[in-house]
Amino acid sequence: MSSHREAPEISKDPVADNTDTYAFISPDKPDTVTIISNYIPLEDPAGGPNFFEFGDDVLYRINIDNNGDGKADVAYEFRFDTKIRNRETFLYNTGPITSLSDPNFNRPQTYTVTEVRGHRRRQLKRDVPTPPCNIGPRSTPNYANLANAAITSIGGGISVFAGQRLDGFYVDLGSVFDLAVLRPFQNLHLIPTPPTAGVNALRSFNVHTIAIQVPIGALTRNGKSPSDVFDPKSVIGVWASAYRQQGRFHDDKRSYSTGAFTQVSRLGNPLFNEVIVPMSRKDRWNRLEPSQDYQFSKYVAQPELARLLPVLYPGVFPNLAALKADRADLLAILLTGIPTGVIPGFQNFTGPTQADVLRLNVAVPPAATPNINGILGGDLAGFPNGRRVFDNVVTIELRAIAGQTYPLIDKTFVPDGAAGAIFDVIGGGNTPPPSVSYLPSFPYLDHPVSGYNSVPLDRSA
Repeated sequence: MSSHREAPEISKDPVADNTDTYAFISPDKPDTVTIISNYIPLEDPAGGPNFFEFGDDVLYRINIDNNGDGKADVAYEFRFDTKIRNRETFLYNTGPITSLSDPNFNRPQTYTVTEVRGHRRRQLKRDVPTPPCNIGPRSTPNYANLANAAITSIGGGISVFAGQRLDGFYVDLGSVFDLAVLRPFQNLHLIPTPPTAGVNALRSFNVHTIAIQVPIGALTRNGKSPSDVFDPKSVIGVWASAYRQQGRFHDDKRSYSTGAFTQVSRLGNPLFNEVIVPMSRKDRWNRLEPSQDYQFSKYVAQPELARLLPVLYPGVFPNLAALKADRADLLAILLTGIPTGVIPGFQNFTGPTQADVLRLNVAVPPAATPNINGILGGDLAGFPNGRRVFDNVVTIELRAIAGQTYPLIDKTFVPDGAAGAIFDVIGGGNTPPPSVSYLPSFPYLDHPVSGYNSVPLDRSA
């Protein structure tokens, strides 16, 4: 969660596993869009000597749909290449790494960025460096300098970064999957225990990030930067994906891949495959394009979790239990975008094609005072208008599933009081939990926890 282990097959292939996708107007460069895709879930910072890295045999892709058909009109592809400098040592580094070209960095990784527009492919940059993983104060001193040196301008106003980051997503993972218990309110659960504070289960884990910052006009269908929120051309759809070649071979000399690339992972809206799609269909969902997501609309219209909440919290959700109609609010939020006239001053509608993508209205400027609860908190620049790195997506989506957004399409419906209050289970209020932090500029996700400084969980706590 968000999609850290969301489907059986991709859970066995973490190097190709999308964990989170973000798309937002860059707060410090509001003429650009920043898109971030994370891979490799739940990285233990101390996981050496073979520390985490992108897969040379994986094609990573960031996709943008600017005409509402659920297919990519613009895409940025990333292919990685890993070298070994000293083949006679088991060490990731043979001394302190003080620069990206330091010979002590024994396993450097570079990548190539290619832009795809329709059938046209254009290589933007080769041999872009990635920083090492954050090993510790002796191996990677001044880590921020190393990481910042990997932020690269590749022309056309585009900047890229690929490397290890602190996971910016936060959730009480251990409680959510223990029969959807929420620690501060677990006294109300079907199997009650005394209430306790929520726990950010991802507080000491890293991920591997691919981030790109692109001028708005390079992504819209007419090549312009719109200023009218209600202009249909102001909305783009964003998702990330990963591909592997169909054949993988090993012999006593090498391993290699061959054949056509096939999609093995994708991610648009957080939690879609994780919580909406049934387990028997999750692997299939990962292989499809967003344009084919009409096949899953019935699970959005009648989400399983909305039926479970009244059972697991007896007497807490009577109005939700009585709600039998298809959830037109969720269908709009997750599959078509929100049309004009539903939320004052806002729309991110992409048309009738049902597709799981992040819909970003690029005419909505960054908020002067962001609210982590996004549109539910009155902040039109936040989720589900794209997704910022700090947006409280678990709370937002659980509140929506619990009925808080249903009055948008049926003003006679009264949400249960718990729908608006019971899900602030980590930080609460308008700030992320103290266990996660962010940067004010690209790539916005903070520097990773080092292996030396990570602290194992205390089993006695």
